[in-house]
This record gives sequence, structure tokens and C-alpha cells, in this order.
Amino acid sequence: MLAAMPPPSSTPPNQGEPRIEDPLGAVVHDVRATDRDATRAPARPAPVVRGRGDACPGALRLHGADDGKLARLRLPGGILTNRQVEALAVAAERYGDGHLGITSRGNAELRGIGDSCGTGLAELLRHTALLPSERHERIRNIVASPLAGLDGLGHGTLHPWLRELDTLLCGRDWTTALSGRFLFALDDGRGDVAGLGADVTLLAQAEGTAVVRVGASALRVAAADAPRAALEAARAFLATAAAADTGAWRVRELPPGHEVALADALAHAGIPAEPTPVPDAHATAPEPGTAAAPDGTYAVIVAPVLGRVTSAQLRALAGPGGEVRITPWRGFVLPGFDERAAHEKLRQLDDAGFITTPDAPWTGVGACTGRPGCAKALADVRRDALPDPGALPVHWSGCERRCGHPHGDWVDVTATPDGHYTVAVRGAREHQVPVVEGELAAAVAAARSGLA
Repeated sequence: MLAAMPPPSSTPPNQGEPRIEDPLGAVVHDVRATDRDATRAPARPAPVVRGRGDACPGALRLHGADDGKLARLRLPGGILTNRQVEALAVAAERYGDGHLGITSRGNAELRGIGDSCGTGLAELLRHTALLPSERHERIRNIVASPLAGLDGLGHGTLHPWLRELDTLLCGRDWTTALSGRFLFALDDGRGDVAGLGADVTLLAQAEGTAVVRVGASALRVAAADAPRAALEAARAFLATAAAADTGAWRVRELPPGHEVALADALAHAGIPAEPTPVPDAHATAPEPGTAAAPDGTYAVIVAPVLGRVTSAQLRALAGPGGEVRITPWRGFVLPGFDERAAHEKLRQLDDAGFITTPDAPWTGVGACTGRPGCAKALADVRRDALPDPGALPVHWSGCERRCGHPHGDWVDVTATPDGHYTVAVRGAREHQVPVVEGELAAAVAAARSGLA
């Protein structure tokens, strides 16, 4: 048993976010949703073979979209200081369209960037520690449990893991070979971000241990070794991907017979590990409102409508804790309030246009960029999206790529070439939802409530 240790084109790409997956976890390529829906059982896709490098945008590699250039800023764990929040507000005003988009990995996007603005944006990010390494900035993809250390659940803060893993990633030359879509998840043990389909997942456990998971493999290590174990797991993936020679960017894209040898990798690195069952994981967003900590402090939880905030809304997020956490569900967690101040802040953010209650009309409603920003989009989904609370999240997509859709069970509303939308429930029990002409809202509401 391990000794207990204390936790220490003009077309945007896939938004660094997941596409539709089949039940076995493979990325679906060249399989139209209409074909899948016709059979009600998704066909197993051919093995993924990529003939090009990853073109995922970053803070320095800007992408040309229909509404100007796009920058994606990696924010490990979604953690920002108040000063960095102000810097992003300035960046949105000075270089972008005045808004900041939040991705399903807790990263940030600036759109509408002018052709000559890239250098100024990079300088602003450097001066506020948002660009610690130019060579590694696209591979700093780390999501973390947003309420870790704030509500008494889980096994404490994840800040030490975040800092160490980010430092390790930025301090190795070989890590630049990782795709801009390769994802790490750091879970405080509650199982929330462990359900987001990351390539390498760390789950904090009791008695100073952690589970490191890659694909179907899970090993228990000392908590102090967890960040280094995650790094070695990524190194082992690169070796496996090179041997497979299919150009895989992510673990789930590896062909059959090419599994990451996690145990061998940790043994070679001198990290003691033992087999362990995979803990339960369910991707669950924190509900808007407040969360109380055992020490008597409170965190405020809000979300922007359709995942976009204005620069003024960004500035409104600053709080006494000096920290803002962006969640993988496109929300914000603000720690450091007493009870009275937390409720006052929630009221202020409601006035500023944020979603502040679980039953608010826009709770759980998401959308991709759509027209006019994306050339592949068939509709202006942000205009068409409907506010309607429901048990299941709903995502409005401008095309069959479905960029940024949720994990788990969700409602899929997708534009079609004939100017209409299809509605389907995705997840454990996938099925199409009939849409009667002129009654799209009713179909979406029925799907979200579980009645369809």
C-alpha cells in the first residue's frame, strides 16, 4: 500500500472542443448525424487517420474567421487573478470585438481581431503572466474541479497540482509535440471534471493518494507524484501514437491494439503505482448561486448567456478573493465572500446580465459561433437559440460538427441546409425528437424535460 502523503481557412476549427462520439469513445469522422439517426445506432467509424498537423489556434497562432482573426487563450484550471481579468477586458476592447468567449475547456477566445493586432495582444498577455511560454501556450489544456477547496467537498485545493503540471508542461521540449486538443483533467475527487473525456485524468483520493487515468487504465499513486505521473502519461501517449503512425491527436483516436502503457511509463519514471478501480465520474456543472465553505466563506457562481461576456461584464466579476475561476461549463466561480457580500454580489451580477439561478431561462443553453462568424454554419444559432430551462443542457449547432457540445446527456439542436433544425437527445439513450413545423420550441422543451 502506498504511504499517505499530503496533497501538495475562413472557417474556425473545432473550437478545441469535442465532436459527437460513438458509445465506444471514438471520434466520428465522415458519418453524418442524419445517417446515424436513421438507424438509431451509430456505426463504428473507421480508425482515425490524420494526414496533417494540428491547426488549433492559440494566443500567437491566430485563426482567420469570417468575423476577423480568432485567438484562443489557454487558462490552466480556468484560474485568473483580478489583474488578469482586467487584462482580458482590455484585450477584448483594444484588439477584439469587445467580448470574450468561454470554451467548454474553461479557456477564453477573442474574436474580431484586426490583422495588425496580434503583436499588441501577445505583449499584453506576456505582461500579465497569461503567456508564460510562447512554444508551449497551445498545449496548456488543463481543466480542474471549479469548486475545489471552496465547498467542503472533494479533497481540498488543486492549486499545487495545477502549478506543478503547468510548470512541467512548459519546461519540457518534447511536450510541444502534444496536440492543442490533448486535455488534462484535475479532479478533486468529486468526479465532476473526470467525466469530461480528458486524455489524462488525475483524481484526488483520501489518505494523500491520487488516481491517474488514461483510457481504460487507472493506477493509484501518491498525491505528491500525481502531476509528474500525468506528464509521464502524456509522454507515453506520444510514444504510442508514433508507433501507431496514424497521426492521433488524442488517446481515444489511437487504433485498436495501441493502448498507452501507463504502468510501464510510471515504472520507468520511478513513480510507485498500483492498480485501482476507476472511480465514478459524472460531468456536473456547479449550479448558479452561492456555495458555502466550512470556514464560513462563500463563493459566488454565475454564467454568461451563451458563453460570451462583454468587457464590462468581465470587470464586474472582480471580487475580494482576488481570483476568478472559469468553469468547463462556461461559468464563473468567485471565491472569498462573506454571506452578506456573496448575496449582494450575486444581485449585482444579475443586474449585469449574468445567469444567477438554476431556474433562470438561459441556464444550460449553449451555442456554437454560428453565422456570421463561421463560414460553415448554416444558421445564426445565437439569434435562434431559445431561453427555456430544463433538466438536460441544450446546445445549438450551426452545422454537423457541433463544436463545443456538452458531455453526458444533452439535447442537440442542429441547423440543416434547408433552413430548419433537427432535435435529438444525445448520451446514454440517443434518439431523434420529432419537430412539427413551427413548433421547434416545443420540441426542444420536451427533449430537455425528458418527455420526448
